[in-house]
Amino acid sequence: MRIKYNSIEDYITFLLSKRKFTFSFAELTEQFDKSEQAIRRTLSRLQKKKQIFSVRKNFYVALPPEYALNNTTPFFLMLDNLMQFLNTDYYLALYSAAAMYGAAHQQSMEFQVVANKQMKNMNLPNTKIRFYTNKQWDRESIVQKNSQSGYFNVSSPELTALDFMHYSGKIGGINRIEPILSDLIEEIKPSKMKQAAEKYPHTAALQRLGYLFDKFYENEKLANSIHKILKNRKLHNTLLSNITPSKNNIDDKWKVDINYEIEKEV
Repeated sequence: MRIKYNSIEDYITFLLSKRKFTFSFAELTEQFDKSEQAIRRTLSRLQKKKQIFSVRKNFYVALPPEYALNNTTPFFLMLDNLMQFLNTDYYLALYSAAAMYGAAHQQSMEFQVVANKQMKNMNLPNTKIRFYTNKQWDRESIVQKNSQSGYFNVSSPELTALDFMHYSGKIGGINRIEPILSDLIEEIKPSKMKQAAEKYPHTAALQRLGYLFDKFYENEKLANSIHKILKNRKLHNTLLSNITPSKNNIDDKWKVDINYEIEKEV
């Protein structure tokens, strides 16, 4: 039996009481015998009062009081519902994922999300979501983290490290990544690294990460877990840094052009 609500405001209050922070326009049309114009007028009024905001057309976030007061986005409370609404597979990635494992050096209001199709970046109240595209990944390398409204997907430490290498040219380069990777490496397991690497489609990222594990971090077990996978792939010379010119300084084992000197933190 459908519950009847006196108003859209009452419905949103009910959602918040159940720790549900998102809703769609389609939900409202099912709940209320009102015209589309009347519902949209109410939504416009609630947005002006900063009780809700629209993330995508016909998808809304109901703001808990603590978020409304600070004009911030309840990112982790809405992420999974948003991506389901967009019918898009995803995971929280890169610096945002590393932060889940205690490997972030500073807090940021920008979140990185990998999706299985091209997505436009989102600018939300005091928050930005930056999307990266990858059409395939190892499902066992996805970790589900709990939030007050359910859960959201996060890349494992192993997949996070691989993504750092694949997207390095778009996220600040090796020098910015290395301090984060230095912390993240404590969470990476050789067996899981081998599994993630085996299904990772971007061979150049494997070469870069394997080189770093081997020559920079001197972690033989992690290096070997990737080298075993590369033995079955055709290798081409690849740059260590995607934002630095080639130096034709090729490491024979990994086929990586050492075109950038990484400075270890003291």
